[in-house]
Amino acid sequence: MESMNAIRSEIKDHLLSSGYTLTSFGHLSGMNRGSLSAILHGSPPKPIAIRQLDIITETLGYPEGWFYHLYLDECFAGGKVSRRRLEPYLLRCAELGKRDCIDAAISKLLETAKPLALLFEIGEKLYHQGKIKESALFYEAVAEMEKDSHSERLAISQYRLFMAHQGPDAEQNWRAVIRFEPFRRRLPENYQLDAILKLANVCFTLHKWKEVEKYADELRALAQAVYREQLQRKVREREPQVLGTERHLVVYYGQGYLLKTIALQKQELYDKAKKYVTGYADLSWFEDLNEIGWMEVKKFRLWAQANAYTLEMLTGNISILPEYCSFLLEHPGEILPGMLTIIESANKYGFYADDIIEQIFQVIYDFNEQDPIEVDRHFSLRYELAVYQFRKNQYAEGISSTLFALRLALILNNDRDVIQCITLFEAYRAYASEQHKSEYQYMMEELRNKDKNNPFSTRHFRIV
Repeated sequence: MESMNAIRSEIKDHLLSSGYTLTSFGHLSGMNRGSLSAILHGSPPKPIAIRQLDIITETLGYPEGWFYHLYLDECFAGGKVSRRRLEPYLLRCAELGKRDCIDAAISKLLETAKPLALLFEIGEKLYHQGKIKESALFYEAVAEMEKDSHSERLAISQYRLFMAHQGPDAEQNWRAVIRFEPFRRRLPENYQLDAILKLANVCFTLHKWKEVEKYADELRALAQAVYREQLQRKVREREPQVLGTERHLVVYYGQGYLLKTIALQKQELYDKAKKYVTGYADLSWFEDLNEIGWMEVKKFRLWAQANAYTLEMLTGNISILPEYCSFLLEHPGEILPGMLTIIESANKYGFYADDIIEQIFQVIYDFNEQDPIEVDRHFSLRYELAVYQFRKNQYAEGISSTLFALRLALILNNDRDVIQCITLFEAYRAYASEQHKSEYQYMMEELRNKDKNNPFSTRHFRIV
C-alpha cells in the first residue's frame, strides 16, 4: 500500500503547490471530484486508470508520461498483476518511447505466473498498429523466456523480430536472416508464405543468390501445396479457405518462379533461368482470382516479358536492343532494372549504346533510400555505369559514378560493394580531380569511424 501511495503523494504535492482544490482541479480537468477524491484519499484508494493519469498530467502542465515511473505499482497491487491497467500502460510507454518503464515492467512481470502470453499479446498489438520497433522489446522478452523451442508463439516472435531488424544496413539484415531462419518452418502456414518471401527478398538485396534460390524453391513448393489444398477444400465445402496472408496466393506462387529466375540469372545460368520465366508469364489459369489477383497476374506477365528481354541481352542478343528500349519507355517501372541490364550487357560484350543510355537515363529519378532493393539497384547501376564510362575513357564521369556508387554501398553497409568501389577508384585515381579526392578521403575517414557513430545512415548522405 505504501508503494501505491507514492504516486498519490506526488500528485497531491503538485496539486497543493499549484494551488488547486479537488473541486477547482476537477472543473479544469473535466474529472469528477468524487473520482479524484476516491483516487487520492480513498481507503483503500481507488486505482488510477492510465487515461486518468494522462489527464492529470496534462492539466498540471507537465510532459506526457511525467508520472509513469511511479505508476507501475498500480499494475501490481497486492502482489497480483492487473492486466486491465498494465496493458494500456505498456502500450502508452511504447508510444512515448519510455524504454526504462517498459524494462522495469517486463522485469516485474517475469516474476509472475504465465507472463509470456501477455507480453506476446502486447507485442502483437503494437506490431499491428505499425509500431514495429516498439514491439520488438516484448518479442525479445518472449524469445528469451520461452522454453518450448517449437512453440508457435516463439516462432512468430522470431518472425516479428526479423521484420523489426530490417533496414538499409546489409550486415544487420544478414544477422536477422541467420537468427530467424531456423524458425521459419515452425510458423503457421499463412505466416510461412510471407516469411519465406521476405527471407528471399532480403537475401536478394544481399546478393546471396544460392539462398534466394533455396527460398524460391521453398516458396514455390509451399504455394503449390496450399493451392492444391484450397482446391480440395472448395470441392468439399464449396468455398475457399481464408488464408490470412498479406498478399493474394497467386503472388507467392508467381514469386517462387520469379525469384528463381533472378537467382539463376545472377549466377549467369541464363538457359536455366529462361525455363522458369514461363512459370509466371501467364497465371490466368489460377482459380479464384479476385480483382487484386488479376492485377497481380498482369504484373507477372509484364515482369516475364521484361525478364525475357533481360536474358536475351545477357546472352548477347544485342539485336533486340531497340525493341527493348521501346518496351522500357512504355513501362517506366521497368526502366531502372532495364537500364542496368543494358549497361551490364554493354560491358559484358564490349558494345556502346550511348544514345539509348542517354535517352533512358533522363527518366531515372530519386528513389526511396529506406528501401534496400531500390538502393541496391541504384548501386549496381552506378557501378556498371562507371565501368562503362572508363571503357570510353570518360574518366571524370567514371570517377563521379564510382563515388556515387560508393556512397550507396556505405548506406547499405555492404563490405563487398564498398571494396569493389574502392578498388575501382584506386585503379583510376590518377584521373581524379582534387574535389573527387577530397570527397573520397572524407568517405574513407567516415568508414574508419563507422563503428563509433554509424555515419553511413541516410542522415549523412542525401541522394539527389
